[in-house]
Amino acid sequence: MTRIILGSSSPRRRDLLATVRIPYEVIKPETPEIPHPGEAPEVYAARNAREKAEWVEQLLLSRPERPPGGFIVITADTIVVLDGKILEKPRDRAHAVEMVGSLGGRTHTVVTGVELRAVPATRPPTCFTVRTGVKIKPLSPAEIDSYVATGEPLDKAGGYAAQGIGSYMVQSIDGSHANVVGLPIAEVVEALRVDFGYDFWTGRT
Repeated sequence: MTRIILGSSSPRRRDLLATVRIPYEVIKPETPEIPHPGEAPEVYAARNAREKAEWVEQLLLSRPERPPGGFIVITADTIVVLDGKILEKPRDRAHAVEMVGSLGGRTHTVVTGVELRAVPATRPPTCFTVRTGVKIKPLSPAEIDSYVATGEPLDKAGGYAAQGIGSYMVQSIDGSHANVVGLPIAEVVEALRVDFGYDFWTGRT
């Protein structure tokens, strides 16, 4: 039986796979996430997902034993884009205040790059990006400070969590909600079925 590997330590991505009852093993890639000069956001997110998948692939190939059906590796990178600028995780509290403040009363884009890769390579990898528009309500300085004080924004791309406390400021979402959380699960399940012959109802290829 093919084993699914989630190349991410994100609890949100783990929860999304668990919700649709896809069994998986977690391997955290150790790859840098640094934009190249002039690199478009979609290209950056897709490259990060690809480099994570390559890292996990090399680790799996170094293992002496493999399941008869091999592995399917799923990796992703989610970024927040405002005015064409990539908003990564805040550096510190002051940066989080600035970042959250920049989103208030505006619509930004959440972009997730995803790669699915068979190990050993029995078929070509599948890589795609998903975009979702998110409108944030106007925010006062006091509520920005209060939200940042919760600590939630400090490890989130864009400085907020749509599935957490930060959900209070999300006015509307245009597109996949799961994508905003960190993994566009409908697209992932479809890619597993179409490109890898994996039936998530039975867990078989």
